[in-house]
Amino acid sequence: MKKLLLPLLLFSLKLSAQNAQQVHQKAILIDTHNDVLSNQLITKFDLAKRQTEGNFDIVRAKEGGLDAQIFSIWCGESYGKGTAFAFANREIDSLYALINRNPDKIALVRNSAELKKAVKQNKLAALVGVEGGHMIEDRLDYIDSLAKRGMCYLTLTWNNSTSWATSARDEVTKKDSLPHLGLTDFGKQIVHHLNDLGVMVDVSHVGERTFYDVLATSSKPVIASHSCAYTLDPFRRNLKDDQLKALAKNGGVVCVNFYSGFVDSAYTSKVNVFLHQHKAELDSLTEIYHDVDLANIRLNTIYKTESDQLRPPLSLLIKHIDYIAKLIGVDHVGIGSDFDGAESYPLGMDSVSDYPKITEELLKLNYSEKDINKILGGNVMRVLKANTGK
Repeated sequence: MKKLLLPLLLFSLKLSAQNAQQVHQKAILIDTHNDVLSNQLITKFDLAKRQTEGNFDIVRAKEGGLDAQIFSIWCGESYGKGTAFAFANREIDSLYALINRNPDKIALVRNSAELKKAVKQNKLAALVGVEGGHMIEDRLDYIDSLAKRGMCYLTLTWNNSTSWATSARDEVTKKDSLPHLGLTDFGKQIVHHLNDLGVMVDVSHVGERTFYDVLATSSKPVIASHSCAYTLDPFRRNLKDDQLKALAKNGGVVCVNFYSGFVDSAYTSKVNVFLHQHKAELDSLTEIYHDVDLANIRLNTIYKTESDQLRPPLSLLIKHIDYIAKLIGVDHVGIGSDFDGAESYPLGMDSVSDYPKITEELLKLNYSEKDINKILGGNVMRVLKANTGK
């Protein structure tokens, strides 16, 4: 009897995997956050070709069924007035160059109609997301310029606050010394301006006070482009239950971040030990890359076997998706990997080729094909259309 059961089990697993692949390929998959462009300015990798480092290239995106990528335009807080906006444009130039070199593989899109057209043409739909309000340098005309170049969302703050909005980091670590909390009048003007332009307001990275000010100000659904559930991992960058419920009431969508530190509450303490053990080398890499985050990513690549032991299981990432879907409804969950923006992701999530594993796990939890389609991209498409009108 046991000899018969094993082949039946293997056959059942094979059918399950085939079904997951079919569901995955039929869906329109949109990832709302990838940081590869800021890295590419340093590495000079040709993202149209398969790479052995990093999490993204067009070849692996195709393998993973990725239909649309919102590329993060990011710079750190060391950039300010006179430098941040220029750096943003350098990154957008890099994306434009990639598209111009590969017009048969990738296309710039600005709304859901153009996105669907690119998918029908079997091209990766590329969108622009600007991560960090400091990149507009307190100027509305810079918002206009970035919108003309394709900006589909503006993340109001990165870790650093602006003069008009406070970040999650600063509201927690510098609360008593901040000149204000939340949005200023100018910050509210910026939200209204983004609404008028059809640019989505992104509340990932913003402080809790800023978050609620945005929801009270915006006339359109907002997006959290790369955030997780605070209840499962109480890190300041994650969203508390009341925030998630408020975002759903707004009609928005929270796109779940893959970063190990936001997925697993035990990760930070483990990685701190790892970084302390390799501090000298991390300092050297930071001098080379002029960026501690990029140095950290490189350090984890060098010590891959060691760093892999710190990674959480894929089940914890799925738990965040499932928790948010059950708390606020499946209409308000999406995918925002943060690939190429962190040093560690759950086991099995090594690159954009691994998205099908999410679909397979959701099917195991009895999510319907309709609901999986919403999570993989349908919800983001709805919010994008609600903002652009197209």
